[in-house]
Amino acid sequence: MQSVHTEKAPAAIGPYSQAVRAGGLLFISGQIPIDPATGSLVEGGIAEQTEQICRNISAILEAAGSSPSRVVKTTCYLADICDFAAFNEVYARYFTGKPARACFAVKALPKGALAEVEAVAEA
Repeated sequence: MQSVHTEKAPAAIGPYSQAVRAGGLLFISGQIPIDPATGSLVEGGIAEQTEQICRNISAILEAAGSSPSRVVKTTCYLADICDFAAFNEVYARYFTGKPARACFAVKALPKGALAEVEAVAEA
C-alpha cells in the first residue's frame, strides 16, 4: 500500500491520506470543495462546489499517474438531493467514461460543504 499526496489538492483534514494505491487500484478519499491554495471552502452553490471537487480529484489522479477516464466507481454525497441535477451537470463533464456510481443525500458534510465525492480508479 502506498499513499498519494499532491499540493494541488487540499491536505487531509483528518487522520487519512488523499489517496492510497493498493493492488492496482487507487482509492481516493472523499473530497469536499476546498480550494487547495486557500484551504477554504469555495464560495458559491452546488455547481461551483462540484467543480472544485472534480478539480481536486483530477489533481490527485494526475499525481498518481491516473486520470478521470480511469475512474471505475464513485460515491457521491449531497447535502440536499434537490441539487442532484445541477451536480450531475458538472460531474458529467469530468467523468465522461461514466463509472459506476452511488449518489445519495446525507444529513451534513464536513465544513458545511454541499457535496463530497470519493473515487476508485485504475492506478
